Amino acid sequence: MTNAQLLGDYSIENYQLYSLGHYPGAVPGNGAVQGEVYRIDNATLAELDALRTKGGEYARRLIQTPYGSAWMYVYQRPVDGLTLIESGNWLDRDQY
Repeated sequence: MTNAQLLGDYSIENYQLYSLGHYPGAVPGNGAVQGEVYRIDNATLAELDALRTKGGEYARRLIQTPYGSAWMYVYQRPVDGLTLIESGNWLDRDQY
């Protein structure tokens, strides 16, 4: 992402990560999802919203991290038949 500053890694509890094919989907569940926290400007957030929330596929949720409050996109559709990424790390998706 342009106009983004990486603040650090973060693992959020009580979520599970699924493979949606070419991209991930995090949903509430028993597990943890690993990710990165970025500082972005309002224009970049609006661009992400246009990509992620269009059609109701994701909803933006406010979470607390060691870096302060952050937005997380939570997948809103059923996960039946999707591959669970047990490690919670999208980089491990080829192991499942």
